[in-house]
Amino acid sequence: MLLDEGNQFIRSIYLLRDKIPSHHIFPFSIPVIKHLDELVFHPNVTFIVGENGMGKSTLLEGIAVGLGFNPEGGTLNFNFASYESHSNLHEFLRIARGVQRPQDHFFLRAETFYNVATNIEELDAAPSFGRKIIDSFGGKSLHQQSHGESFFATFIHRFQGNGLYILDEPEAALSPLRQISMLARIHELVNEGSQFIISTHSPIIMSYPSAKIMELSENGLTETKFEDINHYTIMKQFFDDKDRLLYHLFSS
Repeated sequence: MLLDEGNQFIRSIYLLRDKIPSHHIFPFSIPVIKHLDELVFHPNVTFIVGENGMGKSTLLEGIAVGLGFNPEGGTLNFNFASYESHSNLHEFLRIARGVQRPQDHFFLRAETFYNVATNIEELDAAPSFGRKIIDSFGGKSLHQQSHGESFFATFIHRFQGNGLYILDEPEAALSPLRQISMLARIHELVNEGSQFIISTHSPIIMSYPSAKIMELSENGLTETKFEDINHYTIMKQFFDDKDRLLYHLFSS
């Protein structure tokens, strides 16, 4: 069942500006926070896109930690820390939840997914009478697969539907073909009542139809159309006239 505005899991976030100690310290100095008031999410898929350094990952981390996720990723049950590097942004966000609660949930961060895989192995190595955690990821050690294979195993096996999924640059280890396959998996999960909040640089992934696309710049977040995103226009220019672009690039 598709979620709509009446039953989506996360409706919006609101920045508690009156609590901010200073806009000159991190994370309040980055563009996304300097200009943030309220961000309203699509019931199904919301993309947060933009250049490096605008604060996409910091924003997603703040949302995820505010919801109870481990800063390095995993489900709500993961509780480990390889390196305490997350900001305290979550303390300054008010998250408006819907009436419905997700039955599944996962926070995937490309840069710390290795740590999640390691924690799974450590937990499964401990004596237990229950099912091993890795079984819900397809049964094969994530460390015995390539980075891309372990990512994809998570999408296919661990994401079960009727869930809230927060993904930070999930394309990092995926080939273009795998990114297209990921689009199909997102669509399956959306039709099974899931909501996605995704930070990405991939024009393939952000092409998902009917999604809400928020583009980050020095001026803050702006809702935009797929064809107007910088990532799309740059890639289109490149493939439409690669030789001309490369000529000017190398001549300069």
